Amino acid sequence: MVFGPYATQILADLGADVIKIEPPGGDATRFINAGPSEDLGGVFTNINRGKKSIELDLRDPAHCEVLKNLIADADVFIHSMRGKAIAKLGFDYPSVSAIKPDIIYTNCYGYSRRGPDGDKPAYDDTIQAECGIPHVQGLMNGEPGFAATIMADKVAGLHALYATLAALFHRARTGEGQEVEIGMFEAMSSFMLVEHASGKLFDPPLGPAHYHRAVSPNRRPYKTRDGYVAALIYNDKHWDAFMKSLQPAWQSEEFDTLKKRAKHIDRIYGLLGETFAERTTQEWLDFLEPLQIPCARVKSTDDLFDDPHLNAIGFFENVESKEGTIRYPGVPTWFSRTPGKVAGPTPHLGEHNAEYKTDDRQ
Repeated sequence: MVFGPYATQILADLGADVIKIEPPGGDATRFINAGPSEDLGGVFTNINRGKKSIELDLRDPAHCEVLKNLIADADVFIHSMRGKAIAKLGFDYPSVSAIKPDIIYTNCYGYSRRGPDGDKPAYDDTIQAECGIPHVQGLMNGEPGFAATIMADKVAGLHALYATLAALFHRARTGEGQEVEIGMFEAMSSFMLVEHASGKLFDPPLGPAHYHRAVSPNRRPYKTRDGYVAALIYNDKHWDAFMKSLQPAWQSEEFDTLKKRAKHIDRIYGLLGETFAERTTQEWLDFLEPLQIPCARVKSTDDLFDDPHLNAIGFFENVESKEGTIRYPGVPTWFSRTPGKVAGPTPHLGEHNAEYKTDDRQ
């Protein structure tokens, strides 16, 4: 629901013309969360901005012909259907490449077709469970839990984006199209094992597959007298600066190097937690920032819309639509020659049908 559309939203913001094919009744994400109209919920509005919407029933041969005509002029075909379903409709890679031999065909799957789970359905929650997120959250909090964001969809979407661009780069050099496959499970397993592979990287294993600091039960924002603050007093430079300036009673040679601290990370987080409770959030920021120790007030997602840094760099972009002004989160990357921008307002269902002669609806 978000995996493929997130990848193509970024492509649209970088200048691609993106045509979104929707089934009769529309993409289900149209109706999630608040929006200015029934078919423009917040999630859909954000990840489908600047695209064109065509409503097609691909069980209808006439509608299939419309899609085939679009494919003939396309650089990329991206879908997020299961393999058997897209093949049944007649738009698997052999069929599409027969129309446009040099097309880049990107499959966004739950699981790679090369394995036994290749045709299993998948959602963000189930992939989080498969790749170990609830498990490591349980190591930290005592009970398994999901990350409070649709992480698997978005991480997999970024993999789909770079894989598609890499295939386009190959085509630019060789003229060859190709089929690309991204599985959410594989993408998230790679993502999780960056740090959590740990001792399991080695044969024989030298320890369990988790990064101890990341799953420490005491690793959390520090509670202050009036709120919460995040601070990472981790490397030797930051640790020494903190200790020399504060000189807490629990200071000890037992903790004076990163190697030693790594062995006692739970105790250290606990001692720091007790120390941070003694001052207000602002007092800690005033203390830590001059020492160049990474620190931040804990903000809400609502706070991002008024964040001084984001607003100073023009992160949010106002786009006029039929429903009024929409304040979109902008392009997070910067280019000196080819900057991206929010591609435009989000389309209503079938808004561009007439442009592509599917029927008379607007």
